[in-house]
Amino acid sequence: MNDYPSIAAVDLGSNSFHLVVAREVDGSLQILHKEKQRVYLADGLDEKNQLSQMAIDRALTILKQFATTLQDFPASNVKIAATYTLRRAKNINSFLTQANRVFPYHIDVISGQEEARLIYQGVAHYVHHDENRLVIDIGGGSTELIIGKHFKHKLLSSRNMGCVSYTKQFFADGIINDKRFSKAQIKAEQELEVIFANYVSAGWQSVVGTSGTIKSILAMINANDPEQKNITQERLLELKTQFIAAKTIDNLLIEGLSPERQVSICGGLAILLAIFQLFNITEMDYSDFSLREGLLHEMQQKLALKDIRTNTIANLSERNTIDKVHAQRVANTADWLFLQVQKEWQLDSLDNHQLLVWAAQLHEVGLGINSSGLHKHSAYVVENSQLPGFTQQQQTLLSCMIRFYRKKIRLEEFPTLLSVPHFQILQLIVLLRLAILLNQKRLNDQHQELAVSVKGNSMLLQFPADWLNEQTLLHADLQQEQKYLKKVGFLIDFV
Repeated sequence: MNDYPSIAAVDLGSNSFHLVVAREVDGSLQILHKEKQRVYLADGLDEKNQLSQMAIDRALTILKQFATTLQDFPASNVKIAATYTLRRAKNINSFLTQANRVFPYHIDVISGQEEARLIYQGVAHYVHHDENRLVIDIGGGSTELIIGKHFKHKLLSSRNMGCVSYTKQFFADGIINDKRFSKAQIKAEQELEVIFANYVSAGWQSVVGTSGTIKSILAMINANDPEQKNITQERLLELKTQFIAAKTIDNLLIEGLSPERQVSICGGLAILLAIFQLFNITEMDYSDFSLREGLLHEMQQKLALKDIRTNTIANLSERNTIDKVHAQRVANTADWLFLQVQKEWQLDSLDNHQLLVWAAQLHEVGLGINSSGLHKHSAYVVENSQLPGFTQQQQTLLSCMIRFYRKKIRLEEFPTLLSVPHFQILQLIVLLRLAILLNQKRLNDQHQELAVSVKGNSMLLQFPADWLNEQTLLHADLQQEQKYLKKVGFLIDFV
């Protein structure tokens, strides 16, 4: 086992929490252990998107169990992704604070786009096609649709419709009839309209479904016809007829349907019928691999020093025609400054170090919009772009650093991030601002003779003798910077 270290992925879904342990053996992942626990998290989300304490308590109980399984795992070998319900919950920080007391691993609340990307990666590593494929995952609160080829996605979408939310909305009292199915299907088709044209234009030659809802639907089809290996529109319509004949959810005693899935399957079937009908799908295969396997392969890549986020930054830079030489110059200075203050400021997070460097590389990404208010435009681009590999928190922090790399710093606009307190966000912003100032003339090696010392929220910059007297513009900018930082309680001096 020492030769093959174990890694673990945890999927905090709307219906269930999953834990998978694996190890890499000669380049391939070998699954060692799986745990699945029902949590019904989506049931605890009210109309104001507040997650009930009862639902939180159910989640904490399961996280305690997972913590026992993972007790010997280093943090770098565990990846946790929270999806739709925790993504929507307004009281997410309350949940994360309570979770941190019983589960000593960082929980990433990922965006719908990131969830879709990871689902595709999970499928792509186990299901091989030489042409475009459409991958569909119906979860408790959201449905992901992805078009890709081999390991590369082409289109990603996460729609706010899931088996739990649609069952609560259209079958709340447990009554099943054709009218309710029709309303649910129409609502799902409306939700899909926004992506319809792009998806049909891209096209696909095969369709793959994954995760619990679709697995349950296939199990019911197999129970009626063991020879049927895939899902067809005809079989879905037969199931719909069976559901309507049952009249109530309590009477849905269909072979192949587990009691746990029984309570939410109506919404899931309505969504899948809508997808089949709108996109004119005739048949769909099933894959047992999804988000969890995507997380494992992502971790495998990162442990092999192949962080997908590096490619994401490079692609965003390329698309927006950034001055790469200058961007890298600023990034190098930001990296150097970070190392000078890291010990005193206790900036131990490798992620925050990387995010600072990436913020430096992207600080001019909005230049194509307008040079006036560049920091705002750049922050907007970063905040609203698809950034594969980045969690919501990482993307938010990246955007925040860029938003305040110049002009006034507005502390009240800082995001609330559980793992990065406001004072640390400010420290990272100070480093980014200085890195950009020191490279204002777009010349090389502006920090080579600089000495930096810090104590608390005070910083001293020591330049070579008479150097500042020669750099009159930089001197003036540093004086202005001194005023900006003083207003947010940060003292900077320079000699």
